[in-house]
Amino acid sequence: MPYDLLDVLKRYKAFDDNEALMLAKFINFLSSGENHFDRSRLDGHVTGSAWVLDKSKEYALLTHHLKLDKWLQLGGHCDGNKDVLNVALTEVREESGLKSVRAITNAVFDIDAHRIPVRNNVPAHFHYDVRFLLEADKNETIKKQDLESKEVRWVKLQDIEKLAPYESVMRMVRKSMHNNWG
Repeated sequence: MPYDLLDVLKRYKAFDDNEALMLAKFINFLSSGENHFDRSRLDGHVTGSAWVLDKSKEYALLTHHLKLDKWLQLGGHCDGNKDVLNVALTEVREESGLKSVRAITNAVFDIDAHRIPVRNNVPAHFHYDVRFLLEADKNETIKKQDLESKEVRWVKLQDIEKLAPYESVMRMVRKSMHNNWG
């Protein structure tokens, strides 16, 4: 059963000052209006993502996002589903083809609020991204979805900055290296 995300985030402990700013934006967003989990809310909506580690905790699964042309964690829109962990698990399975994916913990691993640029008829808006820590078998064959990604691959944690030097991604790398499992 989905939990009350606003209540969860009010108790969430930010990892650093940057995440604390994201947390304040997130709580403000969830405290206003409605349809937080639906794309029909044009100023922004909740998305579910996954920071997927291999069993050794030395590699993370990244996708070269087709539309944004950036290396990022896997995830996507909730489309009305308030069970954000389920959204994250589903997105990873769909985008990577991996079947061995499981949650390491049900706790929120990371949060981020980031602006998505105008695209076609969709105005610029914010994604209020809830990220969960998942694990998968690095030896399982990846079958990327052509509509979502240019590529999906495992990357050593210490090499991620070369592909994805974004604070939002690097914070998850730092959490992984500090064994911050929620």
